[in-house]
Amino acid sequence: MKQEIDFVKVNPTQNMTILVKTIHPMEEYIPIASRLMSYDSVYAEQVGFINKPNKKGADASLQMAGGEFCGNACMAMAAYLAVESGLQPNATMEITLESSGTERLVACRVNKVNEKYGCQVTMPLPNKVEQKSVMYDGEDLSMAIVRYDNFFHIVIEVESFSPVWRSRAEGLARLLGLTLGSNLIGILLFEPKSNAMAPLIYLPELDSMVWEKGCGSGTASLGAYLSWKNNGAITSQVAQPGGTILVKADCSEQEITSLVIEGVVSIVAQGKAFIELEGSERSANSHQTSAVLG
Repeated sequence: MKQEIDFVKVNPTQNMTILVKTIHPMEEYIPIASRLMSYDSVYAEQVGFINKPNKKGADASLQMAGGEFCGNACMAMAAYLAVESGLQPNATMEITLESSGTERLVACRVNKVNEKYGCQVTMPLPNKVEQKSVMYDGEDLSMAIVRYDNFFHIVIEVESFSPVWRSRAEGLARLLGLTLGSNLIGILLFEPKSNAMAPLIYLPELDSMVWEKGCGSGTASLGAYLSWKNNGAITSQVAQPGGTILVKADCSEQEITSLVIEGVVSIVAQGKAFIELEGSERSANSHQTSAVLG
């Protein structure tokens, strides 16, 4: 039996995001997301589910399919809520979100410019930033690890985004997915000379590995790393394949004290999707989702 899914498709820096408006049990998040992201369906890089918030002060709840936190999805959600509220051109709206992957409420600011929306998101602060040197693929690999409660990002400075580095990043992401049990692993290749980033995001439970065209959370982690490295405030326009995301970060005594990203979002589609979930798929993913979301 086919399910009818109400959705809105949003474009934050070409990190195409589907927001599901219909209510579904949590055990169906992963199979629904897998179908919606596929080429023969709505097609996107990630899926979030809109719910009523449980926390006081939140306007809505955003639950990502893999239980992760996603800065771009928060921008997408804030823009959608602004559209629904009828935000007028050149006006600004403050939105507070409850989100998977963080216990803190997420503060967002949206302003409408023509038919697009400028979004600012106050990001969760990392627990720790540290520099490590590890032996991988026969080489001594220097990397920065940006750790959060439920996930981590690895920043690797490179001369260029070569096929060799992309292959290494993919292999490293899969290896870490097998050994560490995190629900999200980000490998962020950073080219200092051009201030450009190539973000690879791996969700082990969805077996989803995507070189994203724009990554809000990755941009925040890169900003945290640069602030930690310089031991002070930074503001940086980070170039990515889908466009530029601004990050502002500050650091005091090796701890990140503030972290904000800004980007541009557009609504590209809205409607109904028709998908069919097999019984075995629901059952298998029910166990996986409980493992991811704990």
